[in-house]
Amino acid sequence: MGTETHDDAGVYKLTEDIALVQTVDFFPPVVDDAFIYGQIAAANSLSDVYAMNGVPRTALNLLGYPDDKDPDFTHLGLADIFAGGAERCAAAGCTIVGGHTVRDSEIKFGYAVTGIVHPSKVLTNATAKPGDKLVLTKPLGTGFVTTAHKAGECAKESETFKAAVASMIQLNVIGQQAIEEVGGAHALTDVTGFGLAGHAFEMAEGARVTLVLELSKLPLLPGVEKLATHRHFRTRASKTNLEYVAAGLTVRGPVDPVRREVFYDAQTSGGLLISIDPEKVPALLEALKRRGAACAVVIGEVRPRGESALVLEP
Repeated sequence: MGTETHDDAGVYKLTEDIALVQTVDFFPPVVDDAFIYGQIAAANSLSDVYAMNGVPRTALNLLGYPDDKDPDFTHLGLADIFAGGAERCAAAGCTIVGGHTVRDSEIKFGYAVTGIVHPSKVLTNATAKPGDKLVLTKPLGTGFVTTAHKAGECAKESETFKAAVASMIQLNVIGQQAIEEVGGAHALTDVTGFGLAGHAFEMAEGARVTLVLELSKLPLLPGVEKLATHRHFRTRASKTNLEYVAAGLTVRGPVDPVRREVFYDAQTSGGLLISIDPEKVPALLEALKRRGAACAVVIGEVRPRGESALVLEP
C-alpha cells in the first residue's frame, strides 16, 4: 500500500504473516512546554501506525533546530523534548533506535516509525461499507486551542488547555486494541491536519460512499466553541480544509456556524475515525471507555454513494 488512497502510512508485505507499516511526521512546537511538545509529537507520529491497525515497533528521532544560535542545547529544551517523546514511545512499547538532526531556523521534531501488522488485518481509509456507523475516539478543537495558546489567550492552567494536552498525548493504541477486541471495523483513519472534514472526505472518496455526519454529535474540547468564534484563532489549514472538501460537501438544514468551523479545524494528534458494523458499535464504545479513551462517540454513518462525498446535518 502506497500513496494511491491518501492513507495514513505505507504498508509493505514481508511474509505471509508480517507486513511493515511505515510513516513519518514532524512539526514545530504547538505548546510552550518542551516535554509536553515531545509527548505530542511522538503520539502524533505513532498514531499513523495505529490508523492502519498496526503496532509500532521502532522509531527514529527527527530534529531540526538552530544549532548556530544555541550549539550547547542549553536554552532550547531539546533534552526535555527528547525525554517527552521517549516517554510516549516507551508507553507504546516502541524502541527508539536512532535519529537524525539538521540545522533549521526553528525547532521541528517528530519520528519516523516502523510498525508491524498481519497482512490480512490491515485497515485502510478506503474500505468503509454502507450501513457502517462512524465512531470518533478523541474530541475536536486542538487547532483552536494551540493557536490561542500561542497567542497567550489559552493559559496552561485552564481546563481547555489541560483537556487538549491530555487528548493530544493519549496514544491511539486504545482505539486499535478496542478494534482488535471487538472486530467488525471496515475502515480506519486518524484525524489530523486535514481536520475531520478532510479525513472523512478521503474515507468517502476512497470507498466511493457518502459519509453523513451530525454536527450536534461531534465531541468538542471544553471551551472550544468560545475560541472558535474568534477568527484570529483559526489556522490557515481551516481555510484550505474547507476548500479541499467544498465540491464534495452538501450541508442540510441550518447548521451551527461555530461547530461547522470545528469541522474544518486542523487537529494535532487527533483520534481515530472508525467505520464499523452497526451491530459491533455497543461493544466498541464499551471497550473504548473501559480503556480510558478521551471520548467514544457515534458521529454519523456510511451510506451508498449519493451526489456528495460528505453530507453535514445539524
